[in-house]
Amino acid sequence: MTDEHHTNEHHTNNPCTDEHQNANRSDTTANHSTANRHSTGRSSTAKQIAALAIPTFGQLIAEPTFILIDTAIVGHIGDTALAGLSIGSTIILTAVGLCIFLAYSTTAQVSHLLGAGKRREGLQAGIDGLWLALLIGVMLSVVLFIGAEPLCRMLGGEGAVLDQAVRYTRAVVLGAPGMLLVYAANGIFRGLQKVRITLVAAVSGAALNTVLEVLFVLVFGWGITGSGTATMIAQWFMGLFLVIPAILWSRADGVSLRPQPAGIAAAGGDGLPLFIRTLAIRAAMVMTVASAARMGTHVLAGFQAVNSSWNFATNVLDSVGIAGQTLVGTALGANDHERARRLTRDTARAGVTVGVVLGLAFAVVGLFAGRFFSPSPVIQLLTAVGMVTMGLFFPLQGWMMALDGILIGARDFRYLAATCTASAVIYIAALIAVVALIVPAVPNDLARTAMLWLAFNIVLMGGRGLANGLRARTDVWMR
Repeated sequence: MTDEHHTNEHHTNNPCTDEHQNANRSDTTANHSTANRHSTGRSSTAKQIAALAIPTFGQLIAEPTFILIDTAIVGHIGDTALAGLSIGSTIILTAVGLCIFLAYSTTAQVSHLLGAGKRREGLQAGIDGLWLALLIGVMLSVVLFIGAEPLCRMLGGEGAVLDQAVRYTRAVVLGAPGMLLVYAANGIFRGLQKVRITLVAAVSGAALNTVLEVLFVLVFGWGITGSGTATMIAQWFMGLFLVIPAILWSRADGVSLRPQPAGIAAAGGDGLPLFIRTLAIRAAMVMTVASAARMGTHVLAGFQAVNSSWNFATNVLDSVGIAGQTLVGTALGANDHERARRLTRDTARAGVTVGVVLGLAFAVVGLFAGRFFSPSPVIQLLTAVGMVTMGLFFPLQGWMMALDGILIGARDFRYLAATCTASAVIYIAALIAVVALIVPAVPNDLARTAMLWLAFNIVLMGGRGLANGLRARTDVWMR
């Protein structure tokens, strides 16, 4: 009898061994099955995030794209015009950015109501958001047009730079109602998870803006006023492009298009904490611009090139957070807390991954991007220093923004308002100290530029990331 026969005989005649091995096989199969389900679940979530994030990015880059195009063309007029654009674009980005709650709160409302099976109520909330956007946009245009000069002067504009900043601001702010309508309409489309139309709108708006920029600035010779006018027209185009289908879809579901005072007031009330959150962030950004202006025209011009590029690139990270916001809002509307927790982990992981890739690309592109913004070698070098410094912190920003979107989707608005305000106050205090005590001892513009961006990322972005991470570890935000 061979050894193989003895082995087989022993194996065959030992039922305990068979049972034990069968159990092991069952455990192994179960483990593989669980691993496969987790892997499949992560893959499915990643696809859902990508399906929402990619078109959402198209919508998010609309305003930064307009400013980026303005910067590239105006930069060839001269350093004075570019510095003026830095101040003017900061005003419009701040004013319009303060109203981002129109998109965020509407997205959260619509996704929650859809998750709860209340489609008509969700669309009605979207229409109320459109009316609120129009009212705020008209008031914003009037106030900024009248107050353009004192605002530009407050941000450090003087002489020829002040004149250029005022010209740009008064032209571009007339498009504010159109841009706010874009925000509110996108809240509807995100909540419905029908976001491809936003990509079409963004591409069309950017193309129109580019053509008009070249025509008004380079062909007609209207200078920086032509740049602002081109952006204003593109903003209204996008607003109408998105509002019309939003209205048609809502009417098909029997939603009233008349202004509903109670609904508009509710939309404003939900958006108030988000407004405070955004106000804190924008105050920090305005202080950053003002600090750059006090460091000199070269530093300010280089800052504008980096800031406009960052405003464009960071929307890739924000789109990941908004995708998570939409999915988590729907999950919580359906009372599925387990899915909400899983989506939080997957969205945070996606934010870090995208941040690593984007940060590397941003740093590499930054080495030669300065030539697209200015023919001045000094401005080109300052742009490179700023973009490389910023690129190092994109993974942190990606993680922070992913969790930001999750908490907005959970309608944890008050916590975000409180923590963003605290982070901004600490950052502003630190920046004032740096500018007053350290910058005078650092005459080198390169060192000043690097110092400015390091403070921005470590204090402001790091503080917000810490607050979001601590909150996400709890279950409070899901209640």
